[in-house]
Amino acid sequence: MTTSTPLATPAITPAAAPRAPEVQAAFTRAGSGQMPLNELLDQAQAWQNAGQNDAAADLYGEWIAHTDSPFKHVAAFNHGTILGALSRHAEAEAAYTLALTLHAHFPQARLNLGHALERKGEHAAALAQWQTVVNDTRDGGLEQRELCLHALNNMARLNEQIRRYDVAEALMRDSLTIKPDQFDVLQHYVHIRQKQCEWPMYQPVGQVTLNNLLVGTSALAMLSASDDPALQLMAAQRFVAEKVAKPPARALHTLGPQRSGKIRIGYLSGDLCMHAVGLLTAEMFELHDKSRFETFAFCWSRDDGSPLRERLVKSFDHHVRIAHMDDITAARLITSLSIDVLVDLQGLTNGARPNILAQRPAPVQVSYLGFPGTCALPGVDWIVADRYVMPEALLPFHTEKPIYVPHCYQVSDRQREIGSKPTRAQYKLPENAFVYASFNNNFKFTESVFASWMRVLHAVPNSVLWLLADNEWSRENMLRVAEANGVTRERLIFAPRVAPPDYLARFQLADLMLDTFPYNAGTTASDALWMGLPILTLSGRSYISRMAGSLLTAVGLPDLITDTLPQYEKLAIQLGQCPERVASYRRYLAEQGHSSRLFDMPRLVRDLEDALARLALAARTPN
Repeated sequence: MTTSTPLATPAITPAAAPRAPEVQAAFTRAGSGQMPLNELLDQAQAWQNAGQNDAAADLYGEWIAHTDSPFKHVAAFNHGTILGALSRHAEAEAAYTLALTLHAHFPQARLNLGHALERKGEHAAALAQWQTVVNDTRDGGLEQRELCLHALNNMARLNEQIRRYDVAEALMRDSLTIKPDQFDVLQHYVHIRQKQCEWPMYQPVGQVTLNNLLVGTSALAMLSASDDPALQLMAAQRFVAEKVAKPPARALHTLGPQRSGKIRIGYLSGDLCMHAVGLLTAEMFELHDKSRFETFAFCWSRDDGSPLRERLVKSFDHHVRIAHMDDITAARLITSLSIDVLVDLQGLTNGARPNILAQRPAPVQVSYLGFPGTCALPGVDWIVADRYVMPEALLPFHTEKPIYVPHCYQVSDRQREIGSKPTRAQYKLPENAFVYASFNNNFKFTESVFASWMRVLHAVPNSVLWLLADNEWSRENMLRVAEANGVTRERLIFAPRVAPPDYLARFQLADLMLDTFPYNAGTTASDALWMGLPILTLSGRSYISRMAGSLLTAVGLPDLITDTLPQYEKLAIQLGQCPERVASYRRYLAEQGHSSRLFDMPRLVRDLEDALARLALAARTPN
C-alpha cells in the first residue's frame, strides 16, 4: 500500500543544525516575518539536501511563528513532513493539525495526520481522517483521484492489520474499481480472500480480470494458490523486479576484511520470537559446534517478552539488533564482521529485508525455512533441501542451488514445553468419534481440498473435522461450504488459539491430521509428529507441497504420502473407517518417533554445518 510523502521534499536523514553566520542570518530573516514563502522553501530544501534537517525543521518553525501568510498551511505541512522524518512525531502531528486549521481542505495534510495518529495507536481517528480524504477527493480530477486511492489503500491496509478483513476487502475492491492496475492492492486483495476462505479465490472486480489476479498474486499467496513451480517462480521474480534494488556492480563482501579463523555464520531474521521460525530453530542454534563456528543473529524481531525469545537470543554468540538500521547500513555491518555464511530465515514473507541480501554482504548466502520455495533474490545462491523436498525435476524452477542434507531438511526443537493432556470434552469433541484435524493457518485451505474433506466426512459418518479458528469470516465461509456439501455445521469443530504448551498437548486428542495442499504443514507437521499424531499428506510438484512428505519419510511413515487428490481422499476415508490402523501409526510414533532421523537434531545440525563449512572454506580460497 502507498505511504505519504512531503510536497517537493526528498528522502532525508537527521543531522545536527550548523551554527554558521549564514544560518543565523536565515533564522533572523525568517523571524522578521518578511521572508517570502519561496525563499523559505528554497533555503529549507538546500539544508535538507546537505543533511541539515534539524536546521530546516527549526527554520520552518521560526517562519510559521512570525509570519502572516495565506500560504502558511503549506509551510506547516512541509514542517510536519520533516519533523516526522526526524521522529519528532508529536510535533509533526501538531504541524499537520495547524495546516488543517489554516486550510481545512488540504488532503495531503489529512493523509499525513492519519499516519501520525496510526503511529500512536489511534486507529479509529486515523481511519476517520482518511475517510474524509476519500469523501473530499473521490469526484475530483486525476490528482484528486490519486489522493483518494492513497486514502482508500491506507484504510484497507490498517483494517487488514487490525483483522477487520471484510472491511479491508471492501476497501480494496473500491480502490481497484477506480484504478485496476495497482500491483500492491491486487496482492493484498488475493491474499485477504485466502485468509477468509473466500472461494473462488480469484474473484474479478471492475476491470480486473482473472489474468490480472493471477499475475498479481504475491509470492507468498502463490504458494497456496498453485502447485505449479513455474507460477511460483514467476511470482517471486515479479516481487524482485518491483521491490528489490539492483545489486551493486561489485559484491559488498569483496570490500571487507579477509576471513580467517572460526567460520562465522550469520542468521538474518525478523522472526526470532514467538513465530513458526523461532519455534523450529531454537535448538539448532544451541547445538552449533562453538569450536568450529561463531554465530551471529542479525535481528529485527519484536521483543515479545516470551521465554522463547530469551532462549533464542542467548543461543547466539552475538545478537545484533538491526531494526534501527537501513538496509545498506545493515549490509555494511555484516560485511565488517567478516561473516562467511549468511542464512536468510525470512525469504519473501512479511517483514523481509531482501535489499540487505542484494548487497551481497557475505560470500555465501543461503535461504532456509522462512520461505519454502524459490525467492529469486539476487545474492541468494543456495537453499537448504533434501532430495525428497527438492528433487532434480524442481531445479529449473529455483534460482538457488540446493544444499542437500542427507535426511530431512527441517530442524525442530526437542525441548518444546508440553502442557497437560486435555480431555475431548474440554474442546467439545465427541468422545467416540473419529477426529480428523488440520491446525494449519486458514489461508492454506483451498476450495478443492476442503471439498475433498467434506466428501471424507460423508464417507465416515462417525467423524468430525477439528480446525483452527483463525478468523470469524473464514469460519463462517467454511461452515457455509460444509452445509452446501451436505455436512452439518456441528461436524466442524473450531479450536481457539492457546499458549504453545497447550497447543502441543491437544494434538493428542485427534486421530489423524489432514495436511493442506499445495501449502503443506511445516512447523505444524513437526509438532504433530512429535506429539504422536500421524499425518496424511499430498505431495505435489513444488518444494512447499513436498514438505510434509519429507518429514514423514524421515520419521518412518512414507505410506502416509499420496500423489494425487483422489488417492489422498481415498486413504483418508480408509483410515477413518479403520481406526485400528491409525492406532498402529500412533503406537509407532510413541515408541520410535522421537528416536527417528526426523528428530535426530545433533546429526541434522552436524550435516548442515558440514555443508555450510565446505561452501565457506571454498569462498575463502582465492580462485
